[in-house]
Amino acid sequence: MTDISSNTSHGKPRSMLALAIWVLLLLLLTALLIGLGTWQVKRLHWKLDLIARVDARVHAPPAAAPGPAEWPAIDAAGYEYKHVQATGTFLNDKEAQVYASTVLGPGYWVLTPMKLADGTIIIVNRGFVPADKRNPDTRAAGELSGETTVTGLLRMNEPKGTLLRSNVPSEERWYSRDVTAIAAARGLQNVAPYFIDADDKKNPGGLPVGGLTQIVFPNNHLVYAITWYGLAVMTSGLAAYLIYFERQRAKASR
Repeated sequence: MTDISSNTSHGKPRSMLALAIWVLLLLLLTALLIGLGTWQVKRLHWKLDLIARVDARVHAPPAAAPGPAEWPAIDAAGYEYKHVQATGTFLNDKEAQVYASTVLGPGYWVLTPMKLADGTIIIVNRGFVPADKRNPDTRAAGELSGETTVTGLLRMNEPKGTLLRSNVPSEERWYSRDVTAIAAARGLQNVAPYFIDADDKKNPGGLPVGGLTQIVFPNNHLVYAITWYGLAVMTSGLAAYLIYFERQRAKASR
């Protein structure tokens, strides 16, 4: 195929077929770039709506944590980050420690099953402990006994592990908050398919430290949209210039 710059202004004009092919390709590329820009605008509106909905959930008064009747319908779109509340008794001997990297440094999330009055169980992420406090015996003062009420944010199950490391239940190595696997490893039944990230209510002894949920939604869609639209302007301008250039060169060759 003839290159755009293969002929100089002193050469013969490009054939109509070659010119048509180049212009068509540039216009197709322009249409593609406009489509990508429009898609990013739609994503921008979706992301802003998501941020608004999550913000409203987080700051709403706590509602009762969903019970078994709601469990089959629970999904991230409708439930994640809802401000919820549950009352029950912690099964402290069934806790699991999940590796965590937080603003307080590396350590572990303490996930403790809570048994409710109806016999169902909700696993609660009570918060963060440093590595030297992973063993429950080093923070016995932080264990809550008897009936306790917890408020926090509903979070979805995190199955299997992370991208780089898989959970190894048999070795008590947990890299994600996989409540299904934790429940199975602890022999628990009637366990909710979600967990609660406890709020920053101070625990006895100061540990675990709750309220460390990070709610971050990267939102670069406007930048991407501007980039795609800008490239569309450039390619359409190049098509227009190519037509003008060939017309001028055709006049000069007469």
